[in-house]
Formats: sequence, C-alpha cells, structure tokens
Amino acid sequence: MKALRYILGLLIPPVGVFLTYGVGQTLFINILLTCLGWIPGSIHAVWAISKHEESLDRRTI
Repeated sequence: MKALRYILGLLIPPVGVFLTYGVGQTLFINILLTCLGWIPGSIHAVWAISKHEESLDRRTI
C-alpha cells in the first residue's frame, strides 16, 4: 500500500494525499499546488506521504 501511495502521489498527487490523509487541510493545499502545476503538486504529495510514514514509524518504536 505504501508503494501505491507514492506512485499515485507522483502521477495523480491529490489521490495519493487523499489516500494518506483523507479530506483535510493537506488535501486542499495539494489540490491548490496541483492546479498551479503538476510538479509542485507531486513534490508536495511525496513530501506529505513520506512525513506521514515517518510519523507512523516513530509511533511504533
């Protein structure tokens, strides 16, 4: 599932963020960035997904 989120974060950034965070502030920021350009939206999506995964890893330790 983690790999799918990253792939969708690169190809369709809002979908990857939605699968990670659901509907919220991060999704709306990503939609705005994606409207400004695909590259800013993809960068934000990969960054947001990696930060979410990092926070999950910290909780399990």
